[in-house]
Amino acid sequence: MKLSSNGENKSSLGQIQNKSLREHVLAMLNAAIINGELKPGTTLIEADLAAQLGVSRAPIREAINTLAAQGLVEIVPYHGTTVKKLSRKDIEELYSIRSLMEAFAIQRIIEAGSPPTALADLRAVCAIMLEAAKAGDLSGVNRIDRDFHDTLVYASRHDLLIQLWGTVSLRVRQVMSLRNSRKGNLFVIAENHFIIVDTIERGNVDEAVKLIHHHIGSAADLLVEGWAIDDLAIDGNGAPSQENKS
Repeated sequence: MKLSSNGENKSSLGQIQNKSLREHVLAMLNAAIINGELKPGTTLIEADLAAQLGVSRAPIREAINTLAAQGLVEIVPYHGTTVKKLSRKDIEELYSIRSLMEAFAIQRIIEAGSPPTALADLRAVCAIMLEAAKAGDLSGVNRIDRDFHDTLVYASRHDLLIQLWGTVSLRVRQVMSLRNSRKGNLFVIAENHFIIVDTIERGNVDEAVKLIHHHIGSAADLLVEGWAIDDLAIDGNGAPSQENKS
């Protein structure tokens, strides 16, 4: 424990508050990028962000370094920092690795005997998604859709996969926020997830993996179609409207 200038014991609460501030700044910048408020190509200026958030530049700098490690921003020495732009290749790579990760999660779940708790959790998410579909709630279906895929990966009980998934899922959320989705058949979207769970419960690894590859690949195809490299620059232009199949 450190001592204050008058020799008394100095509380460590200051350090805890500093840490909370850094985490809070990181969370705010992360959310702004993921939700599309800070669009790809936007320049991030430490001094401006510090003034806007009412903090010093230190937590801003630390947050930017973390965002760079997550692949959300690009730091170019002597040129500054920008929110990473997204190209067709980026989308293809993101969804291809996502497909592999979820297929591996399914394999792990089935090899573990498709634990009843895992199946129950997945079905519970599907049921909530169906209710949102009945209400015509597109944003709700999108949010619950993400919950389903998070639940699927967590059910694998593979710590490293779950850790890596944190970064991948953030990038997927960013892509989905940036494109202009039109309302598709929400019931079909919900039903597709029920089918995946049914196949997992039957223990058919090959069929379940094939389903998840098709499910994610279809979403990737819709996103990549017509996606120009500079579509998501600062001017705010988004990718073409496509049917939601995330």
